[in-house]
Amino acid sequence: MEFKNLETVKSYAKAVVDGSKVACKELIQAAQRFLDDLEDERYELRAKDAEFCIGIIEKTFVHIKGTAKGQPYILEDWQRFIVYNVAAIYLKGTNERKYKEAFIFLPRKNSKTFFASALAWALSLLERNYFSVLYIVATKLDRALEGFNNILENLEMMGEKANFRVLDNNSEHSINRSFYDADGRKTGAMKIQALASDAKKADGLNANIFILDEIHAYKNANEYFVYKQAQKAYVNKLLIGITTAGSNMNSFCYQRLNYCQKVLNKEVEDEQYFIFITKADNPDDYTNPIEHEKANPNYNVTIRAADIMADAMQAQNDPSARDEFLNKSLNIYTNTMSSYFNMAEVQISDEAAHKDLEAKLGQPVTLEALAKLPVQWFGGADLSKMFDLTGACIYGRYEEIDISITHGFIPVTQAKAKAEEDNIPFFWWEEQGWLTMTNSELVDYEEVVKWFKRMKEMGFKIKAVAFDKYNSRDFVRSMERQKFKMEEAGQQFWKKSEAFREIERKIKAKQFTYMQSKAFEYCISNVKANEDAEERVRFEKVGDNFRIDLFDATVVAVKQAIIARDKKTKLNTWL
Repeated sequence: MEFKNLETVKSYAKAVVDGSKVACKELIQAAQRFLDDLEDERYELRAKDAEFCIGIIEKTFVHIKGTAKGQPYILEDWQRFIVYNVAAIYLKGTNERKYKEAFIFLPRKNSKTFFASALAWALSLLERNYFSVLYIVATKLDRALEGFNNILENLEMMGEKANFRVLDNNSEHSINRSFYDADGRKTGAMKIQALASDAKKADGLNANIFILDEIHAYKNANEYFVYKQAQKAYVNKLLIGITTAGSNMNSFCYQRLNYCQKVLNKEVEDEQYFIFITKADNPDDYTNPIEHEKANPNYNVTIRAADIMADAMQAQNDPSARDEFLNKSLNIYTNTMSSYFNMAEVQISDEAAHKDLEAKLGQPVTLEALAKLPVQWFGGADLSKMFDLTGACIYGRYEEIDISITHGFIPVTQAKAKAEEDNIPFFWWEEQGWLTMTNSELVDYEEVVKWFKRMKEMGFKIKAVAFDKYNSRDFVRSMERQKFKMEEAGQQFWKKSEAFREIERKIKAKQFTYMQSKAFEYCISNVKANEDAEERVRFEKVGDNFRIDLFDATVVAVKQAIIARDKKTKLNTWL
């Protein structure tokens, strides 16, 4: 059987991978993943379902706005690629599709909502024999209604509205139809409904398809996973999260983006998750049209090259417009919560310094490899008063590269509550090895001591550990029993300012790595800072529900290292 779109999709994937089509890193990985699936004995491609969806969209859906109004909605190659992935790849020898979940991450103005509604329409018809139920969900009802109304207007334009039961009032917005055979027997049904996101009401839902729009606005993970739980009764189910980058790096969506990037990097295995991410690879080069094209799959279609370049130049000339441009046009997460550090700059420094360190070592950067380096390490501890997050750090410099190795501690009884109340992924941090949950009601400082001891036993030459004298008496005594040299670190802001500036300087020089710890990244993104008349920095967290403890522990350790370097310099001068 001829499948007219199959070769188009294959050619698109190959062009992305071989570089003949401009694409970002994540899209290249997604295309390679698709090509690998075609050769993987675990899967088989059944193009019929994907061709059905593409055909339904292009033969029944028309544009409803702009100069193209009334013209058929012809999919772009990247959209065909998405349809083929979610509809055509099956577990070999079964009727079960590979993908149960999808993350589609696109900048604004790439026909995201219209494509989502067309896909919803096609999938509902595809699954009609299984009595399909599809919900279009957004944080606000009017946003969910955009997709719903696209379907409703198309039903009117194709003259089919009378064949569906449509409810479109203040209490419900739904489209329903039952299907019968020639003998009048019911063979299937479909339902499409628009909803405002409500985790409490979602507990009663049961559906095989969800399209969750603008998940960057979700306040916590529960708003997402409650819909995933509503699909348990189905084998072939699909939850599609569609979004643009947001401005809150502590959000569920940002955590989901990080998770998806790990899947594409093959650091985490999740074969049921389809991922389509387009973004700029280098946000610093935001006036480069290549970066514009990488981020926007509809470049030169719905995104005019001249328009996005004009926006880029405006962002260059007006710093106040820069974050908005990066956020909405290049799909780069920004942080607007009075955060001092430019997080794109922080992440670039971590990646660049980590790669540089790997090249110098001639092997992957592991704790074991770092412990063997001829480096003097300095410790820092930021102890919580009773039961909140405690931070520990060892810091060292190897050939101009500053290395911060941090670890967090929190009582397991508090972790769940704090994770839900403050949207902090403590359990994920624990899985990644960045956090220890202590089996006690209060923070067990002996666990902090054990961590420093493990680092020392691994081979790290820890010259001294700095601490805040408050709440630390038992900790200091225990550390001294383990033969650690302890140094009191004053908490006055002028004493910390120099270390803060040193971290900032090394980040700007792309010579600071925090070993890709998202726990540290979370903490540094929450740092708010002000300068006094003498340009000394007073820093604190941006809000009561945020944490900076791992960053604070690093500042304390860096300050101790600066003091030691000054002493060494004076000694060398005297000699």
